[in-house]
Formats: sequence, C-alpha cells, structure tokens
Amino acid sequence: MTVPAPGVPTWVDLATADLGDATRFYTEMFGWTAEVSGDDFGGYTTFLLNGLQVAGAGPLFGEGQQTAWSTYFAADDADVVAARVEAVGGKVLVAPFDVMDQGRMAAFLDPAGAPFSVWEPGSMRGAEIFNAPGALTWNELNTRDLDGAKNFYGMVFDWQYQDASIGGLPYALCQLNQQPVAGVQLMAGAGWPDDLLPHWLVYFAVGDCDAAAEHASRLGGRIVHQPTRIAAGRYALLEDPQGGSFAVLAP
Repeated sequence: MTVPAPGVPTWVDLATADLGDATRFYTEMFGWTAEVSGDDFGGYTTFLLNGLQVAGAGPLFGEGQQTAWSTYFAADDADVVAARVEAVGGKVLVAPFDVMDQGRMAAFLDPAGAPFSVWEPGSMRGAEIFNAPGALTWNELNTRDLDGAKNFYGMVFDWQYQDASIGGLPYALCQLNQQPVAGVQLMAGAGWPDDLLPHWLVYFAVGDCDAAAEHASRLGGRIVHQPTRIAAGRYALLEDPQGGSFAVLAP
C-alpha cells in the first residue's frame, strides 16, 4: 500500500456514545469485522473489510460531545499543518501527538466550526481499501461559507477547486494534481436545518443504495434523506442508532 498524498482523506473514525451497539450496527451494515485494541488504546476498535482496515471507532472523549464520524487527511508533518491552520484562522483542538508507533495526529476546527483531523502515518498508514462496497468512497464538507472554506482549505492543503452545483446550490470539487479528493457543499435553503452545524460527511460505497438504506433502518438506524439520484450515482443520508450521520453511495 502506498502512503496517501498529503491533503487526501486517509482515514475515518467514529466517536460514539455506545461503542458496543455501534459495532453491532456497522458490522451488520457493511459486513465489517471488528478488532478491539488493548488498554493502551482505550478499547479503540478497528473495522476490517475482507481483512483490510477500513475505519475505526472509539468512545466519546469529552463531556457534551455528540456521536459523529471524523475525517482524517494525510499529512507529511502534522505540526506544520497545525501551524498553517492557526495562521489562516482555524483552531487547534488537539495539538499534534504521537499515537504509539502508529502515527501522529492532530484535530482542528475550520473558521466556520467544522471539525477535521490530520494523520501523519507511522506503522499505520490509514485505510487499506477505498471505493469498494463497504469502504470509504467520498468526504464532503457541508458549510454555510463556501468561499471561506475554499480559501481556508486551499491554504492548508494546497487544494484547487472546480466549481459545480448540486440541486441548484453551489458545490466545489477539491482537487490535487487535477484529481478530485473531496467536495464542499453549501448549506442553504429549506433542506438544511438552522441548527445543523458545519461538518465533514463521510460516504461509504454500497452496491444498492435503496437496499442499504432499508437495511440501516432495520438495524435501528434512521433514514434522514431518502435515496436520491445525483450525478455521482444514487445516495442516501443515514443515522446510526446513536445519531452518527453518514451517507451511502451507489456509484
């Protein structure tokens, strides 16, 4: 496996109010198997798809924290990224630190308040499989400040942008070396609740979007946005039983 280029999504994990039930839900949802780490990692769970690392999960670590998926971007040097984030108006939530020999991570807020993280790989390089059913396939920032987000992440990760639209709303494809690596969606209009905070949404690939949405509902999750056709395929927005939002996409 090659190391992802800096600025490319490399890992996602879930902070959850009920790690046991989340493990039940996602292993049945995507056919994952779960490996639970030792005490040194606080019970952190790594999910595998066909024996390959695909995502992680752990308990909530702060009072008032809500169940949510986090997106990690690859970094050559997490400390350099942290300095860059602060210089262009972001906030360092968790300063860079070593995770044993696994790698080095840091967590941030962008200027609009959307959390994201970086991962400087050590022995653990990130996800080992992408774009297959049950694996990560897309990461998308939902924000009310599209131009501000483009400027911020462009300075942090050297992204360039291709402007587009989805449902009549502005959308930006984030690119590195003319290859799309993520998206930025403007939260505007009646479809976006006023109390919904800016966030990075993770998309997992599925073979059949409608069947996946129904399966999530049967497992105790919730269909937030019914399966819908978009340019990239057919997608649905879902919540796990603890309220963690994620999307599924059948390309």
